[in-house]
Amino acid sequence: QVQLVESGGGLVQPGGSLRLSCTASSSRSTFSINAMGWYRQAPGKGRELVAVIPNVGSTTYADSVKGRFTISRDNAKNTVYLQMNSLKPEDTAVYYCNARAFAGIAWTTYWGQGTQVTVSA
Repeated sequence: QVQLVESGGGLVQPGGSLRLSCTASSSRSTFSINAMGWYRQAPGKGRELVAVIPNVGSTTYADSVKGRFTISRDNAKNTVYLQMNSLKPEDTAVYYCNARAFAGIAWTTYWGQGTQVTVSA
């Protein structure tokens, strides 16, 4: 099993910035992580991809956040970040961390508990 813990959400004014963090951990002494990413779900809407960063290769962004959000990761800390700039009210959502990880049995997709981001004046 792998646990993902997010932090960094909150209330921000339009045009402001926030940085989300998500750290993966496991009770197993060794585990591997492939892709890590962020998804979001606004009230009354389905969960959508925000950004994904693989272990090797290019990052992927939703069109709605390109040029404003930046995803990065620190493999030594098993942590993925989402720097969000020029935030808009339509970015308001619960943001979920996602990771594809192997902890001794099979490659599995794990989700964090979510962190609320509210963009409002």
